Amino acid sequence: MTRSPATGTTDRPANPARVPAAPLGPLGAGRQGLGCLGMSEFYGPVDPAEATRTIREALDLGVTLLDTADVYGHGANEELVGRAVAGRRDEAVISTKFGVVRPGPGVGTGIRADAAYVAQACEASLRRLGVDHIDLFTLTRISAGTPVEETAGALGELVAAGKIRGYGLSEAAPATIRRAHAVAPVAALQTEWSLWSRDIERETVGVCRELGIAVVPYAPLGRGFLTGRIRSVEQFGEADFRRFGLPRFEPDNLAANLPMAERLTEVAAALGLRPGAAALAWLHHQGDDVFPIPGTKSPAKLAENAAAVHLSLTPRQLDEIAAAVPADRVSGERWNSESMSYLDR
Repeated sequence: MTRSPATGTTDRPANPARVPAAPLGPLGAGRQGLGCLGMSEFYGPVDPAEATRTIREALDLGVTLLDTADVYGHGANEELVGRAVAGRRDEAVISTKFGVVRPGPGVGTGIRADAAYVAQACEASLRRLGVDHIDLFTLTRISAGTPVEETAGALGELVAAGKIRGYGLSEAAPATIRRAHAVAPVAALQTEWSLWSRDIERETVGVCRELGIAVVPYAPLGRGFLTGRIRSVEQFGEADFRRFGLPRFEPDNLAANLPMAERLTEVAAALGLRPGAAALAWLHHQGDDVFPIPGTKSPAKLAENAAAVHLSLTPRQLDEIAAAVPADRVSGERWNSESMSYLDR
């Protein structure tokens, strides 16, 4: 076995140690979770059998925070997660989201967060998941038509009733977080955070830490960009939404961004790491209250991602990783204009 320049300790075997658990608001979850969206749609062909194996392997590795939503696959993803954890429910921290109104094949037509809908959405998710409670129930986007106080109050009632253990907000602005938290404590904020999406660092992270709210970064690998494996949109299948829904992957923007991926690959290689591992390790080093949820459909990639939890990097190494992908020089917005209009900023 060799010594790793990034850790100064003996390299871990291919099957890494279990991901350590840590507090997640009122919950306990592994320091790294698993985003399950791609197991049902948006990222090309799906294989439910492989997805089930991946989820069960995640539990074996201590990757216990399983993130889904009622609209992923129009409910099929929640059903998949529910089947995968059957018989192992006590090992899983199930996180699901609600609020997006999605009657057809697009990404949605609006947001509902009124009290009646909160209760209705919870019952529907419990039924699809086949469980008697949800660990973390998150509002996918803030509703412009419903005061967040009404939503938070309804979610607090679900906590009191034992139907959910805690609730979260997603892509919420600091002022909105404070308003919701004043009504009923927010357990977690789910938002995009990675080397190439760092807006949250300006104010939101500080507010979450002041209030004791965990941060759950989605797309921590930049939807695959930070792994260094993406060179062209031609790599994506016709059903992959990176071909049409994400400006950063448009040909001109991707060409402008690729040097960053190349530089990250070089920096990671000097540390004896793959670029994706370096990107995840950097995010884990942002604090013990940070729980990234990289998505994958593959048990092999799951294990690769989970191993990043165990890496120990020096401040200088972290600075080198961050400098490889200067967020203020990334070309293209992280969402298209329609999706950006739903962000609470």
